[in-house]
Amino acid sequence: MMNRAMIRPSLSALSLVAMIGAVGAFLVDSQGWRQGGLWLIGAGLGGVLWQSSFSFAGAYRLVLTERRTAGLRAQLLMIAVATCLFLPALDAGSVFGQPVRGFVFPIGMALVVGAFLFGIGMQLGGGCGSGTLYAAGGGAARSWLTLGSFVMGATVAAWDGERWLAWPTLPPVSLPASLGMWPSMAGSVALLGAIAMLAAWIERARHGGIQAISTRPASGTGAPTGARFRPWSLAVGAVALAALNFLTLIVAGRPWAITAAFPLWGSKAIDTAGFDDPTFWAFWDDPTRTEALLRPLISDRTTIMDVGVIAGASLTAILAGRARPVWPPPRLRPALASVLGGMLLGYGAVLATGCNISAFFGGIASGSLHGWVWIVPALAGNWVGVRLRPWFRLTP
Repeated sequence: MMNRAMIRPSLSALSLVAMIGAVGAFLVDSQGWRQGGLWLIGAGLGGVLWQSSFSFAGAYRLVLTERRTAGLRAQLLMIAVATCLFLPALDAGSVFGQPVRGFVFPIGMALVVGAFLFGIGMQLGGGCGSGTLYAAGGGAARSWLTLGSFVMGATVAAWDGERWLAWPTLPPVSLPASLGMWPSMAGSVALLGAIAMLAAWIERARHGGIQAISTRPASGTGAPTGARFRPWSLAVGAVALAALNFLTLIVAGRPWAITAAFPLWGSKAIDTAGFDDPTFWAFWDDPTRTEALLRPLISDRTTIMDVGVIAGASLTAILAGRARPVWPPPRLRPALASVLGGMLLGYGAVLATGCNISAFFGGIASGSLHGWVWIVPALAGNWVGVRLRPWFRLTP
C-alpha cells in the first residue's frame, strides 16, 4: 500500500499535468495552435533542464574555479547539434511550409557591455535566464528573488534605451551568407569540437582524467529513497535541448528566447500602475517591439514559453522527488546577491540582445557572428562574479 508521502507527490503531479493540459487547450482555442504548441514545448524545456541539471552559470563557475569542464562540453555538444539542425532549415527559409528565421544581430558596444554585466549577474544571481526559470519552478526561493530582480533590471534597460541605443555598433554578420551554408556549418562544428577538446585537455591536466558527459548521475540531488526516476546525463540533456530548440524554430518561426519577455512584463506593469507610458521609450520604437507591447501578454510567444518552463520544471521536480519548498527565504547577503545579480542579468540581457539561450545558443546555431562574440565578455563577467561570490557568502 502506498504511504502518504508517496500519494501526496502523485496528487501534486496529477494536478500539474491537468493544469498544463488545460492551459494548452485554452491557448489553442483562444490563440491558435502555435501558442498551445509553444506552451507545451516550454514545459518540455523546463523538464529537460531540471532532469539533466543543465546549468550555464554552474558550468562556467566549475571551469573557472576547479577546471571541471563537463558542463561546458555539454553546452558545446548542444550548440553543435542545433547548428546542424538549424542551418539547413534557415538556408531553405522554411520547414514544412512554415517560414523560419534565425537570430542574427549587430555587434557593438552594447552587446559587449551587456554580456559582461550579464556574466557577473549569472554568478551573483545563481543562474542565467533558463537556469533562473527552471530553478524557480523547482521551488528555489533565491531564484524567485533573482527572477523578480531580473524583470526589474530588464525594465530599467528598456527605460534607459535612448542612451545605450546610440552607442556605436557594427552591422549583423551572417556566416552562411558570407561563407556559404555548408562551410559555415563545418567550420562552426569544427570550432566547437576544438574548444571541447581543449576543455577536456585542461581538465585532464588538472585532475588526471575528465568527467564524462554521457554518464548518468548515480542519484538525484537531494532525491529521496524510492524517487521515481534518476536524472539524465548531460549529453542526453544537451541533445534534447537542441531538438526542442529546433522544434521551437519550426513552431515559432525563430529560435528559443527567454529574456525578451522580461522588459515587456515590467513595462506593462509600469503602464498599468500609471507610473509612466512606456510607448514613449526609445526601446519600444522598434515596430516589432511596439507590436508586442500593444498586444496582451497571452499572445506573446516568449512569455508563454517562459511560464511553460517554470511549469515543466515544477512537474519534473515533483515526479523526480526533488521538489524544494519555496521557504525559508535566503539569508541577507545571498538575498542581496540575488537582487543585484538579477538587476545585472536583466540590464545586461537587454543591452546584449539576449542571454545564453538566445544570444549564445541561438546566435551560433543561426550562423551569426554575434553569438561567438557574446560569450567572450560573458565569460569575463563570470570571472568577476566568481570573485565577488565570497563577499555575499555564496559558495566559491
